[in-house]
Amino acid sequence: MTTSASPAKAVVKAVVFAYHSVGVRCIKTLLARGVDVRLVVSHTDNPAETIWFESVADLCREQGIPCITPDDPKSVQLKEQVAAIAPDFIFSFYYRHMLPLDVLALARRGAYNLHGSLLPKYRGRVPVNWAVLHGETETGATLHEMALKPDAGDILAQVSAPILPDDTAYEVFGKLTVAAEQCLWAALPDLIAGTARRLPNDLSAGSYFGGRKPEDGRINWQQTAQQVYNLHRAVAPPYPGAYTDQAGQRFIIGKARLSKSDVANLPIGLHVVDNNVLGVCGDGRALHIIELLMDGKIVGTQELATLLKQAA
Repeated sequence: MTTSASPAKAVVKAVVFAYHSVGVRCIKTLLARGVDVRLVVSHTDNPAETIWFESVADLCREQGIPCITPDDPKSVQLKEQVAAIAPDFIFSFYYRHMLPLDVLALARRGAYNLHGSLLPKYRGRVPVNWAVLHGETETGATLHEMALKPDAGDILAQVSAPILPDDTAYEVFGKLTVAAEQCLWAALPDLIAGTARRLPNDLSAGSYFGGRKPEDGRINWQQTAQQVYNLHRAVAPPYPGAYTDQAGQRFIIGKARLSKSDVANLPIGLHVVDNNVLGVCGDGRALHIIELLMDGKIVGTQELATLLKQAA
């Protein structure tokens, strides 16, 4: 009696464009699902940026995966490299550039992006920060087809994550990284088998948001306490932080909570009350500022009280 050998499992080849912790976790997920990652395209770290996230380049060195960091994803050289691999799939995981259509077309079985929101909401840049700024109570990760417009292709899978009332964007990003891994892990078997279902991405039900700059963190104390608190949460360290200029100094909020103190008789802005730092807002409520920074150092309540008194 003879037994026939099982047919060899087809190798699924991928080229991955990736950066950040989401890039690291999603590359690990591809490897765990048996995908042969032939090339990773990433970014060179910006020395002016606070690097608080995991390194795709370090992961590639550990795994022996070729990793390149071209300045221009539209270069002919990059297109030729991808074409030579003849990938089944192209994936993008928190890569910061749009990929040209002629590169996407090189993926024989499709090109897919992992976006950090529940599409079609918060298409575009820094979706976690925008969601926190707008007081959302939920976000998530979406795996979708890449198209000409950003975050506009059909949806394959989504996993949600809660945004708690005091969560900062940094804390939400940790949840999002897990959601991204779960989303990709669940979608890959059907994607590889060619049986993945696609849902339309109704762009009319969401909005596109651009990038944010450090100067966008300026506090408008005329706003409600909840609005100012949401700004703080959206840009709290390791992001640049919500800031205010007062008493001839620039102060950045490191940590804060909504205050329960009665501050109806105080003008808007920073105050020291009963040895606590408060930021009084336009609706007569305040933030209890637990950590206030000046020139990168924590400002004590007595030092702040002296500065404010001298400027009065």
